[in-house]
Amino acid sequence: MVISPALLGADVVVHSVSKYISGAGDIFAGAVCGSKAFINSLMDLHDGALMLLGPTMNAKAAFELSERIPHLPLRMKEHWARALEFAIRMKSLGLKVIYPGLDDHPDHELLKSIGNPQYGYVGMLCLDMETEERANGLMYQLQNATQFGFMAVSLGYYETLMSCSGCSTSSELTEEEKSLSHISPGLIRMSVGYNGTIEQKWAQFEKAYAKLEDGHLFLY
Repeated sequence: MVISPALLGADVVVHSVSKYISGAGDIFAGAVCGSKAFINSLMDLHDGALMLLGPTMNAKAAFELSERIPHLPLRMKEHWARALEFAIRMKSLGLKVIYPGLDDHPDHELLKSIGNPQYGYVGMLCLDMETEERANGLMYQLQNATQFGFMAVSLGYYETLMSCSGCSTSSELTEEEKSLSHISPGLIRMSVGYNGTIEQKWAQFEKAYAKLEDGHLFLY
């Protein structure tokens, strides 16, 4: 919804359905999209990848996903609207925020030029807390002290999910590889959800951040 690769010239689009389309973190699925001829070739009885390897979605999962697609546009609009609002407010606190919806992001104009404006700038943002200790300390407060979100590595859920990339999804990279990928030790990847009101969730964030600044990295 944010970017339409087929309209930009892509012949084949591979998409993770487990994330935003699912929206509930309960289904593992993917989609391969292309021309009718290409999809039929994948299903060819003799040499089609779908026939030989079997990556075919079960009927129950397919039905449940089809029930969620009609309200996907509404969910995506709320994800990005909140992510942008939180990014602006977090930046006002002096935090280092990385979000393509902000004017100072290096790819802000690029996303504007190729994206679908009615669906904004995605629901993912990053906070650079500089050190792994501060990143984990903030996430701990956000989850356990104020219930702002959950520490998890997925995205697209109606609750906010967050993880420290350097010690989770990208932990297998060398320090040099992390540096080349701009993954700092304190980088928090945050998938902004839409549960509760913006003011409720922001109050939870401010309270957790205040605890961190007061020296309360963890609760015991």
